[in-house]
Amino acid sequence: MSSADPGSKIVATYDDIQEEDNHLPNWWLFILFGTIIFGFGYWMVFQTTKSLPNPPAEYAEEIKVLKAQRAELMARNPTSDEALAELAKNAAAVEEGHQVFATICAACHGPLANGLVGPNLTDKYWIHGNKPSDLAKTVETGWPEKGMPPQAAMLGPEKTRKVVAFVLSLRNTEVKGKEPQGDFME
Repeated sequence: MSSADPGSKIVATYDDIQEEDNHLPNWWLFILFGTIIFGFGYWMVFQTTKSLPNPPAEYAEEIKVLKAQRAELMARNPTSDEALAELAKNAAAVEEGHQVFATICAACHGPLANGLVGPNLTDKYWIHGNKPSDLAKTVETGWPEKGMPPQAAMLGPEKTRKVVAFVLSLRNTEVKGKEPQGDFME
């Protein structure tokens, strides 16, 4: 290793390779030390003193609030499309709906919901709308001029929702039966 005189840059030679000892640029040092100071401050505020809630905890709290708002909205409007679609994923509600369907609806729609007098409920065709709320309205108010009696008085709101959940769980299962009626819904 060799170097030049004391007032000049230091030049080092290793294996016949000459290097000058240059200083790092000030902007780079500023970023380095700023990052270290920020990291230390972040650690002190969020981890050590816990003077502010950490971001994952804030996120979890926001999700909790949003879920509570959604549950409240569904409770206020139990026949909304979202509430009915969510209920169709609940196995217990679908099973209760199946029991009600077998007792009341199977006479016209068949025990497999593949249609007798009423339409096939397992295909991709819907007669009166294409949303779960449309199906709930059909069950509640019926279509007397087309042979579907209103069921709201007999079933009540809870059983109506569960029957709708059952029928939604059957949608697109394509059980052979009565020919398709209505509009094609994907």
